[in-house]
Amino acid sequence: MKARGIIVAGVAALGLLGAVGSTAQPAGARPVRLSETTAEPVVIELFTAQGCSGCPAANQVVEGLAEEPGVIALTYAVDYWDYLGWPDTFAKPEFAQRQRAYQAAMRLRNVYTPQIVIDGRRQVSGAQGEAIQIAVNEEAARRNFPPQVQFRESGDAVGVGSGRAPSGGADVWAVVYRPGLQTVTVAGGDNRGRDVRHINVVQSLTRLGDWTGRPILLDLPEAVDPQDKVVVMVQSRADRRILSAAAR
Repeated sequence: MKARGIIVAGVAALGLLGAVGSTAQPAGARPVRLSETTAEPVVIELFTAQGCSGCPAANQVVEGLAEEPGVIALTYAVDYWDYLGWPDTFAKPEFAQRQRAYQAAMRLRNVYTPQIVIDGRRQVSGAQGEAIQIAVNEEAARRNFPPQVQFRESGDAVGVGSGRAPSGGADVWAVVYRPGLQTVTVAGGDNRGRDVRHINVVQSLTRLGDWTGRPILLDLPEAVDPQDKVVVMVQSRADRRILSAAAR
């Protein structure tokens, strides 16, 4: 679903950390099942909206992928469809800003929903189920010796190990999300009367600091709700590639 007439949102050596990880998969696109202790999970970011008629199907695809070992699946709700008659209950402006950053890095004409970004490297329309699985499989096969990410046992800080920093540097992001399913009954707009399901809904997005290739220890944002979990991502500033990620 594309915007109608507007372009909206164009330390020490660290140990390895286990990643988090179906519905039926399309024929010819069997999933790559990564080790549950892989240091470099595949990060799937879904940009969706409750007011987008094509989004519930994409939400369901990501719901299935979220169950795969070695996959971190995150749902970002965007607000630029609110004018159609339903204000998205999960949307925040910074989520659309993140999508616009991908738009610029990938030189896309505009932003749209449902959009799936995989490892910050490539994007696929959420309507293309088999293409999504193929892209995930290809990214799963791409292991690049990333910087290791490890959470402090106290839960208040995260360490990023040494490695080769990309040109232009990298940012460390903390993404707080609510694990599991949430269902919203939409009372207006294109999905009026539908129960829309969401998996791993993002609550907040915080930039923790810079990563220059040297080990660092960074404070994590304070948890607002004990139900929430956090994903920490090391992300290239220039081209938005996710170099490493871990969830807790």
